[in-house]
Amino acid sequence: MNGADGARLRELIGRPPLVLPGCADALTARIAERAGFEAVYATGAGIANAQLGRPDVGLTTMTEVLDQVARIVDAVELPVVADIDTGFGNAINARRTVRAFERAGVAGVQIEDQVFPKRCGHFDRTEVVPLDEFLGKLQAVLDARADPSFVVVARTDVLAIDGFEAAVERANRFVEAGADVVFVEAPPDRDALAALPARVPGPLVANMVEGGRTPLLSAAELAALGYAVVLFANTALRVAARAVRDALAELRRTGDARPLMDRMLSWEERQALVGLDEIEALDARYGAG
Repeated sequence: MNGADGARLRELIGRPPLVLPGCADALTARIAERAGFEAVYATGAGIANAQLGRPDVGLTTMTEVLDQVARIVDAVELPVVADIDTGFGNAINARRTVRAFERAGVAGVQIEDQVFPKRCGHFDRTEVVPLDEFLGKLQAVLDARADPSFVVVARTDVLAIDGFEAAVERANRFVEAGADVVFVEAPPDRDALAALPARVPGPLVANMVEGGRTPLLSAAELAALGYAVVLFANTALRVAARAVRDALAELRRTGDARPLMDRMLSWEERQALVGLDEIEALDARYGAG
């Protein structure tokens, strides 16, 4: 595929649950593809953590995220949903952002109603823009897409600020404005999670953030509640970071990689994952070397 496939993404959303693993880089996206996932999510928080070594507080620029997302798109034959945070500015910035990400080959984007710069929705002190301002930005995003099948996910972070009813109101206004999927961030308990699908028409995202404000449920449980998409945005990054931390601590202590061999990919697995055989076939085809 290596490019936009909004139509395919819409099919997957239409037969839930679509489980989206978050990928901060191309290697993780390849691992997700080989694990059998049908689409992947280019995580904004993960890109900030992995590329900058910084928290999800709006420090990444549009072009930094775009470059990383383009690498993810190029690495897999799956639809990619890209987190574009607030669109990196006002409605005009968001319009430019969507055009750039669509050209890069993503199948859809997620945009949120926080102020710019944003903060992770599970942090304290999040703020949202006025509803009318975000509806203008959402319209700019919808108008910007060249392919009508390109998927737009509209997220609200208002629940933690103004409560459940305010979140329901915004979510419904997003649906009325034309958002393809709606994402209410950080429901604080199972009751709130269960209540949202009955109050908001159209496909909904549930975001599972380990240790965050929302209780963890399985994809099957969330599908039974009425969710179409289940997002595990930074599960892979956090598991990998712990493995690297523990391995490097042991390597620093012992100066010996041999005890780590059973905790790493084999040489052959590593080269297969990154497609060495494909490169060697191209070398042979084009006479390189």
